[in-house]
Amino acid sequence: MNNTLNGMAPLPHLGVIRAEGEDAAKFLHGQLTQDFALLGLSEARLAAFCSAKGRMQASFVAFKRSHTEILLICSRDLLAQTLKRLTMFVLRAKVKLSDATDSIALLGLAGPALRSLAGADARPWTCQVLGEAHLVHLYPSDGVPRALWVAPAGTAQPSGPALRQEDWLWGEVRSGVAMVSQPIFEALVPQMLNYESVGGVNFKKGCYPGQEVVARSQFRGTLKRRGYLVHGEAAMQAGQEIYATTNPEQPCGLVAQAAPAPTGGWDAIVSLQTASAQDALHLGKADGPALTLLPLPYALLDDI
Repeated sequence: MNNTLNGMAPLPHLGVIRAEGEDAAKFLHGQLTQDFALLGLSEARLAAFCSAKGRMQASFVAFKRSHTEILLICSRDLLAQTLKRLTMFVLRAKVKLSDATDSIALLGLAGPALRSLAGADARPWTCQVLGEAHLVHLYPSDGVPRALWVAPAGTAQPSGPALRQEDWLWGEVRSGVAMVSQPIFEALVPQMLNYESVGGVNFKKGCYPGQEVVARSQFRGTLKRRGYLVHGEAAMQAGQEIYATTNPEQPCGLVAQAAPAPTGGWDAIVSLQTASAQDALHLGKADGPALTLLPLPYALLDDI
């Protein structure tokens, strides 16, 4: 169990979109990779918003505040353009979309600080109501439970030790669940970040933009890129390319999310060609800083 992740962290890198109205769930169900028609008040969803070619333009952690209101938490650097594009699809649906970032307080909670508030560890993608606040439980990081505390701005925050934002970001990486940000906009289909294995894709629901591409990738056994964890001594950032020594001319992967490790160096979630996963990997160029593959914290869903 990692002792670094304990406390509460500010999350200025995240923003919030509000979907409000009697058609909110129905509308999102038709736009995102997860099932929102059956979303209950005690559940949360990891979901992607894709282009017609199945490339992720944004990803969300979403939950219902009421039967007619859903909050979607996403990377702040993609919020404005994502809100604009989603709004284009509203048409006659009875739903209003808005930027709720300034009216919502967000905190990341981890470790004993979370347990003292939530009680026993909860399953990922469940939602717990605590007065005016909601606790949205995420995938753990190195066995440490994590959650988002989401409440109206001005709500009294829970008491507990402070957690540095960079340590929270490192915990995000170690969970193996990457959120889409501007540097990887439209770079990857969901399976290239293992979204089908961590609750981010529902293959039984109806159509959404890019659905045919996402389904074909899964059911025809054509997945040639997956999400992996790596460690390196050099600083990493989303959007950097990765090279393998066996093919120095072409990149074999992409950094999706990265953060400095508390014990030194950097950890990252990368999308990598499966054929290159056993090769010697380097950052930026074939003779760039070396990267070491780390074990994923969850099992991958097999191709169907």
